[in-house]
Amino acid sequence: MSQQTVAYRYAKSLLDLAKEKNVEDKVYEDMKLFNQVCDDNHQFYLLLKSPIVSHYDKLTILQKLFTGKVDPSSMSIFEIITKKNREEMLPHIAEDYLRQYEMFKGIQKAYVTTATPLTVSQKADFQKIVADSTGKTVEIIEKIDESLIGGYVLQVNDRQIDTSVKTKLNELKVKFMN
Repeated sequence: MSQQTVAYRYAKSLLDLAKEKNVEDKVYEDMKLFNQVCDDNHQFYLLLKSPIVSHYDKLTILQKLFTGKVDPSSMSIFEIITKKNREEMLPHIAEDYLRQYEMFKGIQKAYVTTATPLTVSQKADFQKIVADSTGKTVEIIEKIDESLIGGYVLQVNDRQIDTSVKTKLNELKVKFMN
């Protein structure tokens, strides 16, 4: 069975359990925390994949890191996956849970890259634009890239709008080269 299929099934089971216990929002925050720990600490991510570290040791580390900080439903998935010797799947399961939760709640992520931080009104404008086109609740994820010089790049799913000065300059450069 493919890694993606396994992650999807475990994430779906976790979401169903969380809905049953009415803690899906808490588990969503837990999975974001887990992904953040993996992103911030590459050693931890590698530890989960390591065949050298015993499954018992991995479970002990997970328990020390997350017990008391996450919902018991989240902790139970960590324990189940580790006991089945599939802890390398945990980051994928967490990622899939986030995706399924967002679909369930009607949340659309929009990535906005700008040269400077967005103001509150600019953020609200982007939320309104995306909400009007998707009909969903919008979560803006802001990225700063000073090389854009000005303008913005808005990405929603596989659609992208690029009004950056950097892109305009590159287009002019290509035009003059021909």
